[in-house]
Amino acid sequence: MASMISRMTWRELCRSGAYKGRWVAIDNCRYDETRQPVEGDVVDSDAEFSELCARMREAGRSSCTIVFCESDVFVEGEATPNAVDGLSADRSA
Repeated sequence: MASMISRMTWRELCRSGAYKGRWVAIDNCRYDETRQPVEGDVVDSDAEFSELCARMREAGRSSCTIVFCESDVFVEGEATPNAVDGLSADRSA
């Protein structure tokens, strides 16, 4: 996917068909008290983790959080510490 930047919440991200089943690079994240990302600037995404990481390195974006958008979110209340809107965070990129 071509690089682009748009600010999104995790609910918006997970409900977007463009990101479901993809690794997503997020910058300028806002985190909750459990250090789970709540919203951020979507920088890029890819179905292949290694491809996304390579592009982030080439672009000099070494501080992005990378998350996997697993599924749609049907949550009406606040997120629990164990599940933040269907995303798995990987801060090792």
